This record gives sequence, C-alpha cells and structure tokens, in this order.
Amino acid sequence: MEPTWAKTLLLTGGVLLVPVFALVTSVVFWPGVLLKAYNWYNRRLQGMAVRYSHSGSYRFCYSTRGTPGGATPSLLLLHGFAASKDMWLPVVMYLPRNLHVVCLDMPGHEGTSRTGAEDYSIQGQARRVHQFVRSVGLDKSPFHLVGASMGGNVAGVYAGLYPADVCSLTLVCPAGLVYPTESSFIVLLKELDLEKPIAPSKPIPLIPLIPTSMQELEAMLKLCCYKSPTIPRQFLRGLLANRIPNNNFYREVFLEIVGEKSRHLLQEHLNLITAPLQVIWGKNDQILDVSGAAVIQKALPHCQVDLLDNCGHAIALERPRKFANLVLDFHNKAKKQA
Repeated sequence: MEPTWAKTLLLTGGVLLVPVFALVTSVVFWPGVLLKAYNWYNRRLQGMAVRYSHSGSYRFCYSTRGTPGGATPSLLLLHGFAASKDMWLPVVMYLPRNLHVVCLDMPGHEGTSRTGAEDYSIQGQARRVHQFVRSVGLDKSPFHLVGASMGGNVAGVYAGLYPADVCSLTLVCPAGLVYPTESSFIVLLKELDLEKPIAPSKPIPLIPLIPTSMQELEAMLKLCCYKSPTIPRQFLRGLLANRIPNNNFYREVFLEIVGEKSRHLLQEHLNLITAPLQVIWGKNDQILDVSGAAVIQKALPHCQVDLLDNCGHAIALERPRKFANLVLDFHNKAKKQA
C-alpha cells in the first residue's frame, strides 16, 4: 500500500505540474501568448490597469495609473507605428506612482477600434485622440502630452489643433517633418515608391517596419536601436507571432502616414503650437534623422531640445530611465512656469 506522504507528494506534484506544463507548452508552441502574459504581469507590477472608454460605437483601450485632478497635470502618452500602450511600460517604471499616467492604444492598434483609412491618417488619429480625451474627462484640465515617432506627429498636430487641452508637449523622434538629412530608412522608402500602384503580378514591396520573418524582425530591431537589445529568442518569436496577423492593417496605416496628406503634417502645424515644447531625439536615429530637431527649433526657438548620445529611434526601449527623467524635469519646469 502506498504511504500517505507518497500520495500527498503525487497529488501536490500533479497540481504543480499543470501550470508548469502549461507554461512550457506556451513557450514552445504559443510564444505570442507568453509575450502577452509577460506584458500583463509587467502592467500589474507597475500598477497599470487596462480600461476601455467609448465615443459612440468607437472603443478606446488604454492603461492608466494614478488619479486625475491633482496639482500635477496628467501625462498622456501616444505610441509609435505598430506598437501599443505597452511600449511605455519600461518608462512608467521610472515615473512617480502618484502621477496620473495614461497610455493609449492608437486608432486600430491593440484594443482600440479598427475602422478605416480615414482614422489612420495623422489628422484622423488626432481627431480620435481628441474624442478619447473627452470620453475620459482628460479635457477638464490641461495635460502634458507625449508622442513618439508616428505618435509624435499626432501629438504635435493635436497640440496645434486643440491648444487649450495641452499644458506642455514632448515630441520624441517625431515623424511629419522635412528632414535636412535623410535617414537610411527614408532613402529606402523613396526607392520603394510605395505610392505607385503595384501590378497584380508583382510582389508587395517589403516595408522594413513590417517584418514577416525572424530575420526581418531582427533587422528591424537593428534599424530601430543603436545597439540591438538583448531579448530572449522566445520573446522575439512571440513578438513576431503577435504582429503577423496584423500586417495588412499595419501596411494600411503605414501607407496613410507616409502619404501626401500626413507626411509633413507636423511641420505644417508647428506654427500653431503654443504649449511649452520639449524635443527628445537619439543622435543615432536611423529611422528619422536627428536633423529634424533643428527644424523644430528653428520654427519654435524657445523649445527645449535634448539629444541622446549612443541612442537610436526606440528611446523608450533603449533609455527608459533617462527618458523618464527628462520628461519629468520638463513636466515640473513647465508646471512652475504655468
């Protein structure tokens, strides 16, 4: 007869093996699930709660921490192309717990409604962000708006269109400018000539920010970062697995934001920006050349420009602590000047 302790060990061992087996299975067969679980855990660790709001039938998804309406303005962060609200988690780690932080999924991305091209242009995205702001009551008092890359283009246009909403503005390697020096990425896009109709018999040109294989994903990370981050291969597989089903959507968005209506929209709205402005750029940005900072400074001489050595386009990933400190310092300085 089996002793009691052995039965207990088998029972507890069996219970423990279930989650272990599930974890191993997800790592091997469903790496995308593993990455989503990691982001869920990281949000929990940072005290970020996922919420939804609606404007009519349109749904917004966002994560948030802290309580609005305090002495310190809220912080609204807009991510870049093909990213999500979770892009900001490395930065949120270094922000004060009592600061009201809101990270929005941009139109069509992650949990926010996916509609059509009219919402994916920069002006369309700015309108949708304004709807979000009203839907959650962020417009009750001016907030600090932060946008990176595509989100930087949207943030700058938003600040020009809705100046009463924004008490201060941070643009991070923003798109939407005429860059004195063209990056290798911009040169490549010109060679692809994406606006030219594609013959049915010809393959769709590869856009480096829309990878379809591990090799292309690794090339994208090298393009976005000064030094490729050390990421476990299963996490990379998870990232690719979660992106591939969305690639047609990403292509639709990309064609909108590089199209004639959106390509230089930030530059066209610079003269409308009245809020104190901070520009943060990686000196080694291969996506959007750092010379764009001088374009903004020429149009708005009183802006604060922070250029980061040994840093590329993905500043929130490469230098999250430095980025958080720069934004906080500017945030506090702008609050005192208000």
